[in-house]
Amino acid sequence: MKKVYIETYGCQMNVADTEIVFSILGAEGYERTEKMDEADVILANTCSVRDNAEQRIHGRIEQFNFQRKSRPGVVVGILGCMAERLKDTLLESGKVDIVAGPDAYRSLPRLVAAASQGHPQIDVLLSREETYGDIAPVRVDSNGVSAFISIMRGCNNVCSYCVVPYTRGAERSRDPRSIVREACACSQQGYKEITLLGQNVDSYRVGEMDFAGLLALVAESVPSLRIRFSTSNPQDISDAVLETMASHPNICRHIHLPVQSGSDRMLEKMRRRYTREGYLERVAKIRSLMPDCAITTDVIAGFCTETEEDHRATLSLFEAVGFDAAFMFQYSERPGTLAAKKYPDDVPPEVKTRRLEEIIALQNRLSLESNRRDVGKTFRVLVEGPSKRGGGQLCGRNGQNKMCVWPDTLHRSGDYVDVVVEDCSQATLLCRLA
Repeated sequence: MKKVYIETYGCQMNVADTEIVFSILGAEGYERTEKMDEADVILANTCSVRDNAEQRIHGRIEQFNFQRKSRPGVVVGILGCMAERLKDTLLESGKVDIVAGPDAYRSLPRLVAAASQGHPQIDVLLSREETYGDIAPVRVDSNGVSAFISIMRGCNNVCSYCVVPYTRGAERSRDPRSIVREACACSQQGYKEITLLGQNVDSYRVGEMDFAGLLALVAESVPSLRIRFSTSNPQDISDAVLETMASHPNICRHIHLPVQSGSDRMLEKMRRRYTREGYLERVAKIRSLMPDCAITTDVIAGFCTETEEDHRATLSLFEAVGFDAAFMFQYSERPGTLAAKKYPDDVPPEVKTRRLEEIIALQNRLSLESNRRDVGKTFRVLVEGPSKRGGGQLCGRNGQNKMCVWPDTLHRSGDYVDVVVEDCSQATLLCRLA
């Protein structure tokens, strides 16, 4: 059998897409390998959200090209968002044989066959229908505990800084019956947790079925599975979704709710379609229905024209919410976005860096305060495997998506255990078996 090697960059959606690609190529006789130097086909599933993600991939292309030159017949391909964004530029480099966008994965067997005959291939057409809903993914999670299920593709929000609508196309939702079938298959295969994925899961709709309805349907169809979802947009997460979470014990108490800025002026420039007040109202609603629900976020430091006042508004919003964790980044201008066309990237790099460092320092304190409030509490944790700390310790996440570590030689990956929090760091709950 010929072998395929794939490196995956970026978000959980890309991990799910890689599983689709393994399935499609597997049906054509390709075997998965984790060793690049034995692969006949080398692919990178790429991310374009930030410039540094693309720079990493450019570096890897040099390594792929070395394999291509030293082992004649090896095919190198770039998949995903970077392929969609750079299109011809990648192929013209002479270092790759295939460029395929996120909606072109069904054509990969044909593209690989042609490329192996010396004919470079490109397919970056975006679709308004493709969801890959009929394809059973080949899971890449080696411990067999958690699985990703894509419920929709694309995004219609067109936030001014974001390249995703241009690289992944318009929103389209997957048939709920195929989602339930995949969830049931995960349960039968021994998985203990699934994450429902979409660029904006709260926009999910097929006929009368919205995301609240889908979430309830999945939770009731696989009651033994723990269910997570990502990502929500603040203007779209409904009371019905929150009430569904609160009424189903197998839906995890964790919401990732990107805020991006605490300044209304910045939110308007970003085209985020909510205000600071509206965001705080959603947080208040979450906590009224689920006081134990963890809330995490994304934030951008140094967006176009951001002032010190705008920055302080972000810091004060972090204080007001008390996020459990956050993904924090400097603004990285992405060519082709509305911001790149309309607004100057005028915040000096050293100012961006300083503001980001202030946000990180604040969030480190908030994360530690959040974890300290958990000391003494008992949580049910899904064991993921041995802790990196070693010493006979296991690790796993609780329903709030917090990493727990505890001494344990009795259990294994996929078990549920109850642990008591005895101490913590800003990133980890240090526990013992209950």
